[in-house]
Amino acid sequence: MSNPKTFTLDELCTLSDCPKRTVRYYIQIGLVDRPMGETRAAHYLGSHLDQLLKIRQLSDAGVSLERIREVLSGEVAPVPLRQRKPGAVEVRSHVHIAPGLELQISPEDAGLESEQVRELVRAVMKVYQDLQDKSR
Repeated sequence: MSNPKTFTLDELCTLSDCPKRTVRYYIQIGLVDRPMGETRAAHYLGSHLDQLLKIRQLSDAGVSLERIREVLSGEVAPVPLRQRKPGAVEVRSHVHIAPGLELQISPEDAGLESEQVRELVRAVMKVYQDLQDKSR
């Protein structure tokens, strides 16, 4: 049985793009689990990194730390409207299905990889074609 990968505080901060002070604060208020060990010998696991990445994702979406605590304890994650800032660039795909029918996809917002987007487009086009065939 292999030992799970562990991280130093510096490594954890680099991977999560969080300052040490922020990580320590999250631990202090109970959003992130305490490290294994104490002082400089402390080490962190993949679960700590997962917690920090989830906190960052929700925080970047404008979710309060209080609500993040609720989400991390098992409540359903909110789907906040992302605030558009002046000058923000959004990438969207517009797929022409048929006259008057267009599919607009924001892969990042939908959490889809490029192959998943292609699969979705193929499925929508097949459903549309099936509907057309039935109406003939």
